[in-house]
Amino acid sequence: MKKKILYTLLLPFALIIPSSCDKGFEELNKNPFESVETDIGPLFNKVVASLVLGWNEQFYINNEALYSYTELGALTQQAWPNINIGSEEVWTNYYTTLAIIRDIERRFDAYGGSQEELVNARAMLKILLAVKTFKVTDLFGDIPFFNAGRGFESLEYARPAFDSQKDIYLFLLNELAWADENINATANPVTPANIPLYNLASYDNLFYGDMLKWKRFANSLRLRYALRMSEKMPAEAGEITADIISGNKPLLNGTGNDVVMSPILQGWENTAVNWSFREHGKLRMGETIWKMLSETDAADGSGIFDPRAYIFFETSNAGEWKAFPQVLTPETPSEGGVPYHLHRDNNYDVKGSACNFSPFNYYLIREEKSIPEILMTVAEVKFLLAEIYFRGIGVARDQSMAQGMYLEGVVASMTFWQNIVKNTSRWVNHEPFLSEWEFYSVLANPVLDIFSAPEEEQLGYIYAQRWLDAFRQPAEAYALTRRTTGTPATGLPLTRFRLQYPVSETLNNTLNWNLQVGAMGGRDAQDVKVWWMK
Repeated sequence: MKKKILYTLLLPFALIIPSSCDKGFEELNKNPFESVETDIGPLFNKVVASLVLGWNEQFYINNEALYSYTELGALTQQAWPNINIGSEEVWTNYYTTLAIIRDIERRFDAYGGSQEELVNARAMLKILLAVKTFKVTDLFGDIPFFNAGRGFESLEYARPAFDSQKDIYLFLLNELAWADENINATANPVTPANIPLYNLASYDNLFYGDMLKWKRFANSLRLRYALRMSEKMPAEAGEITADIISGNKPLLNGTGNDVVMSPILQGWENTAVNWSFREHGKLRMGETIWKMLSETDAADGSGIFDPRAYIFFETSNAGEWKAFPQVLTPETPSEGGVPYHLHRDNNYDVKGSACNFSPFNYYLIREEKSIPEILMTVAEVKFLLAEIYFRGIGVARDQSMAQGMYLEGVVASMTFWQNIVKNTSRWVNHEPFLSEWEFYSVLANPVLDIFSAPEEEQLGYIYAQRWLDAFRQPAEAYALTRRTTGTPATGLPLTRFRLQYPVSETLNNTLNWNLQVGAMGGRDAQDVKVWWMK
């Protein structure tokens, strides 16, 4: 049966990419007169592989911009302002992958057998399309989508129009609902006609063919993005959360069920993280996150109550815990050193005499194999549920349920981060590992104790811990910071709400870019709010 499907789906793979999104497409732009045949499986695997963050994205978007915008870190100097380099990479990665997704969809549509054989494969592709697209539209706002990535179909799609973020959101949420409803997670699934379903398990480097995990991921994503649009479309957001919660739909849950890109399991090395920190060099622990981890500013660390402090950060060259000012002023002290350079593999204590403030933990940004890139954590799902119950979105408001989900979320987060340390053999100077019950004892600290907080402040506790759990997901923290007023902040009010469109789009898709900018009040600017913001 599989051979039959492969024969039908196997078509020449000659992508003609839209010229409005053509940078970096050399690998895919094959000579159309050469015989090139690519199976569905490798194409699907290429889509999964595209979830890994790009080097310039990490350097210019995450390190130079988003860590500062979200106050998860502090910039010692604004030395790398050319964010467009990172934007170009995000844009190119997305539209290259979107063209592959469209090609796979076309092959599915052309299959001569029963479409019921393809339901699991279609669902997996829809979920990946949602992951990719939500990320890009949340960074930029309106983007070309419905006709984008279709240049191989017709030249009329070569320069696609921009689509509204609202329309994109509603479409993708419906696609995720379809995935939940249609995934067959039984062992050896078959169609009603007893034909085996097309199986992509051998090319599935995310869940390795576990369709229940795909279903859990789809529903968890539905919660995330329903909440994101809850201020603009509260009724529709409530319908989604009610469908999931009242319908007892499966969600990410339990230890080890976080969704990550794992270098050691997927056969790649994450060399980009250390490169981005080493070459950038300007990130340190800031005042905002320090207040969430320590009761005092004691340089010896005696005020630290949250064990994640030792995972996220480390001491200065002088062995002191010291937060860098969140806002740069003429009086801001200078900061330097080489805390992220590779010499520390053999000379760990040498961070450079000018390293006077706490850097990000060297081992967290150094390890290339065992530390994953995070797509979604179980802790995030707990915090989403906590917010839903606290606000009564689609369900009856239940403060006790909200508090319970919050507690589970904090413990899940601490467990997740500690397990990263446990699984990293390079991490030789870690703190003693804590048990789950010891994690619960940490919750008695006033910064974490939601039960003792006034009711009007408890939602802020939920937001703060979700923000903290997203320490290595600055794009997610950025979305949360823009959507709410409850994330921790000590710096200036956030005024940068989106990324500007890449320069390549202004040059290669000029007409549609001009139309889009006109719809934005004539300004492709960072202070223009995305659709779902208040």
